[in-house]
Amino acid sequence: MTTSKSITTSFAHTSTAMDVIKGVDLVGRRAIVTGGSSGIGVETARALASAGAEVTLAVRNPDAGQKAANDITGTTGNDRVMVAPLDLADQDSVADFVANWDGPLHILVNNAGIMASPEMRTPQGWEMQFATNHLGHFALATGLRPALAASGGARIVSVSSAAHLRSPVVFDDIQYERREYEPWQAYGQSKTANVLFAVEASRRWADDDITANSLMPGAIQTNLQRYVSEEELNRLRAGNAPAWKTVEQGAATSVLVAASPLLDGVGGRYFEDCQQAAPAQPGGRTGVADYALDPEAAERLWKVSTDLLKG
Repeated sequence: MTTSKSITTSFAHTSTAMDVIKGVDLVGRRAIVTGGSSGIGVETARALASAGAEVTLAVRNPDAGQKAANDITGTTGNDRVMVAPLDLADQDSVADFVANWDGPLHILVNNAGIMASPEMRTPQGWEMQFATNHLGHFALATGLRPALAASGGARIVSVSSAAHLRSPVVFDDIQYERREYEPWQAYGQSKTANVLFAVEASRRWADDDITANSLMPGAIQTNLQRYVSEEELNRLRAGNAPAWKTVEQGAATSVLVAASPLLDGVGGRYFEDCQQAAPAQPGGRTGVADYALDPEAAERLWKVSTDLLKG
């Protein structure tokens, strides 16, 4: 299914989602974008809708989702933009969403997330960032596998972050039961999990012609930073940090992974700035960590996740 050749494109750091989608025809395709009511989720959905896809915004706040859907329809002329409730931290909500989905699914964009939050837990005792960013999307994707398989050549987009460089998945204490909670480390762990999911989903679901890839959208000022102070944001902008992007630029790599013909049959890769990323270098803020692409860690995380969801 995959090739060993690294994927390169004509797009770059400043390319927008609309640049990437130009010339792509998604008429007859169905897509889901989680967190599609704000930030890069809206712009990802807008680009897919502009190419003719039917798009469902899976959101915690349906009113905000409907406002976004109306805006997308207004700018693209595509009236096949729907809204459905989804709270990734609530497994009952995920199960309801899956149960209500009918028919094939061609593109699943796992975009929603929380970042550097104070220590919070789900009713199951799961650390909230891991539960939302990874487990919620894991349950959604595995629940929708039949719909993805039915489409023939489905793609899963797993939105990760350069923050994955902050932490591998610490299997001995994923839920911070024995170690001190640190918001950025916990976020990093969840973002590594997003990469590992794409690696293992592509391997496990190859016979269903399903591919999954992960990506770093870039640094973008959105609601994702609701728990981050201005002082902390300034610190993140300092030093050798890459330039910040607009939301339209931030959605570009998601759209590339979701829709570019260059990625037909390609899975288990990590992208940034619309290119397949190089290995991360010590002390750097770009590239992909070896531990995030480790097939043994990916298989282990899949088993751990499955066991957690079984309760």
